[in-house]
Amino acid sequence: MSGPAMNLPPLTALEIAAQVRAGQLTARAVAEAALSRIAAGNSKVNAFTAVLSERALAEAAAVDARIAAGEDPGPLAGVPYAAKNLFDLKGIPTTAGSRIRKSAPPASRDTFLVRQLAAAGAVCCGALNMDEFAYGFTTENSHDGPARNPHDPGRIAGGSSGGSGAAVAAGLVPITLGTDTNGSIRVPASLNGIFGVKPSYGRLSRHGAFPFVFSLDHVGPFARSVADLAAAYDALQGLDPEDPAQSPQPPQAVTPGLAAGAAGLRVARLGGWFGRQQSKAARGAVEAVAAALGAHATVEWEMAEAARAAAFLITSSEGAALHLPTLRTRLEEYEPLIQDRLLAGALLPAAWVNHAQRVRAMARDSMAALLAEWDVLLAPATPVTATPIGQEMLALDGVEVPLRPSMGLFTQPISCLGLPVVTVPVPKADGRLPIGVQLIGKPWTEALLFRAAAELEAKGVVAAPVAAGFG
Repeated sequence: MSGPAMNLPPLTALEIAAQVRAGQLTARAVAEAALSRIAAGNSKVNAFTAVLSERALAEAAAVDARIAAGEDPGPLAGVPYAAKNLFDLKGIPTTAGSRIRKSAPPASRDTFLVRQLAAAGAVCCGALNMDEFAYGFTTENSHDGPARNPHDPGRIAGGSSGGSGAAVAAGLVPITLGTDTNGSIRVPASLNGIFGVKPSYGRLSRHGAFPFVFSLDHVGPFARSVADLAAAYDALQGLDPEDPAQSPQPPQAVTPGLAAGAAGLRVARLGGWFGRQQSKAARGAVEAVAAALGAHATVEWEMAEAARAAAFLITSSEGAALHLPTLRTRLEEYEPLIQDRLLAGALLPAAWVNHAQRVRAMARDSMAALLAEWDVLLAPATPVTATPIGQEMLALDGVEVPLRPSMGLFTQPISCLGLPVVTVPVPKADGRLPIGVQLIGKPWTEALLFRAAAELEAKGVVAAPVAAGFG
């Protein structure tokens, strides 16, 4: 059995589950170790907004009781995790990173995805920092403080799931849940140097997750290895009758195919829009991934910029419509960084939004034609590595651009189409900091993307070690 909880290293999710199932560790010891790491490390990264110690220990005890009774504890037995504070966690308010919702009633039950993880034996340790109402790319939250990058706490953790990314990169928990509307899984995965998956639109239930943009919102996990990410993704799948947007597509486990690698996959790099406005680190990361996957061709999707513009308009319009009643009465309580964007969205002419939806449909058709020729398309996840907290502008191709929206340069066009994306981390891409590469596929082909990611990890091209100082 294990020694004192404080001495347990930050194991991977599957290492934890294997040892708990084998009786080499108790789920309680694992939970105590995770809570100790959170207590010691969260002050450096500000990833957690609520630590649920009593809940974690109770859930761990339930896992241990199932094992003692000879029952199957689940594939994620005893694995600690945490969820972006956009997901309902029974007993605490779902604040969505806002001041307005801090007085909201506690959630009456867990969101569907949290219930799925509980059924798999995972142990919930708390709620995570985020951009207010998921409207941002940096998690510089003025109410809860900024989430800090574990590789350099003076830099951003990305957003809007910045706390989710930082918690995994710092080894506080091996798995977290995030959401992605315009890049909010892919950007933190890139800047924190971890793995993340934005599944096909409608693949995972969003019920019980506070909405942002109904037609763009996705949910998914983060992890430090492809196998952990696959295990979490597989556990999250399941049909939820309470989510009207979920597809009736049956669950498709990706773990069994990981060993197949990238053999037979047709892989190309996205050029044009995705080949410009990027740092040397981003370019080098894509080149390394392309070389490892044998991607010699570069193709161009000519509607990328138009798709990004459409995503901006749709996001502004739908986001503002959701918040309009509260904007009328509590405007000054909103995060200063999003007040103007929500007000502008409320004033958008309907004709502009209708046109954006037509452009979106055209972009989807043009991308479908491209993906008929390729199984995986490669693109940078962010134009640069993590930037200093508070930085306002960014130089790309010699042009000064606003930093915060520019972090979504390469994620927003894909968001508009609802395509699955696995983000893989290239460590020390600029000599010190990591950066991510998007593996993009056709709808419902997550298994192929995971195969490519596993190949890259096996070759040592991508990796997500715990940030220095947190191991």
